[in-house]
Amino acid sequence: MIETIFAQNGSPSLPGRALAGLVLAIAAALLARRLRSLSGSGAVAAAACGTLCVIAGWSWAGLLIAYFAAASVLSWAGKEEKEERAGAVVAKGGRRDAMQVVANGGVYSLAAALTAVIPASYIIWGAVGALAAASSDSWATEIGVWLGGEPRLITNGTIVRSGTSGGVTAAGFLGSLAGAAWVALCAMLFGFRGHGVVIAALIGGFGGSIVDSLLGATIQERRWCDRCAEPTERTVHRCGATTRLVGGIIRIDNDVVNLISTIAGFLLGVIIYCIAGNAGSWGAIG
Repeated sequence: MIETIFAQNGSPSLPGRALAGLVLAIAAALLARRLRSLSGSGAVAAAACGTLCVIAGWSWAGLLIAYFAAASVLSWAGKEEKEERAGAVVAKGGRRDAMQVVANGGVYSLAAALTAVIPASYIIWGAVGALAAASSDSWATEIGVWLGGEPRLITNGTIVRSGTSGGVTAAGFLGSLAGAAWVALCAMLFGFRGHGVVIAALIGGFGGSIVDSLLGATIQERRWCDRCAEPTERTVHRCGATTRLVGGIIRIDNDVVNLISTIAGFLLGVIIYCIAGNAGSWGAIG
């Protein structure tokens, strides 16, 4: 019956909001696919993440869209220059597939849905920290490859090719801070009240990005194309040759590292909440 879909005040109940969210998330995902920001599998994963966020509330979905929109714009900015510098190295480019969507937005979306059942401030802080980590890493990569100079491994300072995981530049560090700040700003605009959420976004975002770089420089698989005599992260190089593993742990690819970094961002957000103690309304939405 209609009262099971809508609350008495006319606002959507949880089932109604989930249904509306599903419809809108599918529409947004199809638009992103049409704009060549998502692959087919990426559109399905994005629709699922969007629906989970709407279950928690429209503010959660708005924040996810703000993150994705900014990341998409940055991925297209200077695309030709970035392709020339890093196209042979990076494992994936162009449209985001399902693994990329889940690796970057999965933790945030699951945490958002969880708040519909357990509306605890520490989950909110952690969720914002997770999304900020994804944003921070995306901005660092896009800006670092586009505007940065020669990257150096974060672990030992060795100069590496542009696009190499674990390689950092001054421009990339600034991009990382800007990406975290973007989520912090949007969280405030979408009704995530208080300084606590801002702190969670900034520390969780930048900290998660650092974790991403450290894992990229140490355990992420590194490959080599014998035909081109070039380092790469691709299993099949753009020349068509199958590459071989020369470092890191097999199957620990960029998507796995991104997922771990968002988990780190979530945990940092929770830790900040625990340090702050009883934050009251700092973590509330409204």
